[in-house]
Amino acid sequence: MAKKEKKQKETVSVPEEEPEILEETKELEQDTKINNEMLKLEEEIRTLTAENKTLNEKIKLTQADLINYRKRKDEETANALKYANQDIIKDLLNVMDNLERALNNKNVSEEVQKYLAGFEMIYTNLKSTLENYGVTEINRVGEIFDPNEEQALLTECVEDKEDEVVLEVLLKGYKLKDRVIRPASVKINQK
Repeated sequence: MAKKEKKQKETVSVPEEEPEILEETKELEQDTKINNEMLKLEEEIRTLTAENKTLNEKIKLTQADLINYRKRKDEETANALKYANQDIIKDLLNVMDNLERALNNKNVSEEVQKYLAGFEMIYTNLKSTLENYGVTEINRVGEIFDPNEEQALLTECVEDKEDEVVLEVLLKGYKLKDRVIRPASVKINQK
């Protein structure tokens, strides 16, 4: 029995050391778990930071697109208002052309001349009204041909004039503010 008691004492003394080792092992395991959790959290933070950066860039792009869209729509609205009368003005230009043709016809009787005086007042009034709305005549006789404002229908060779100079306006052209609504039909010099 004495041997058994010795063995029990020995085994009893071992368990006294084990709780310290067990406690240290538990602490190490707990530290490892905490470190692993911290590593996971750090990885999540990096991932979320990257996602946040991506989302911020998308937000900035979306905001820039929205600003550009607003500018484009404001410009379109301003142009729509600026040139709102363009179609009716184009139609009135045909009336102006017909009035000019009637007024330029000098081979008429005295009675018709009286009517033409009335037409001249109508023509002057119509021309003044169109000018009030920003309509200007394109008349570039003697200047170099500009395809943005004119269309050349005829050519003629005049030696004492420069090449590509507008010699005559065949049909008047008009601008509405800064936009050509009808190019002038012209005869140009071509050597």
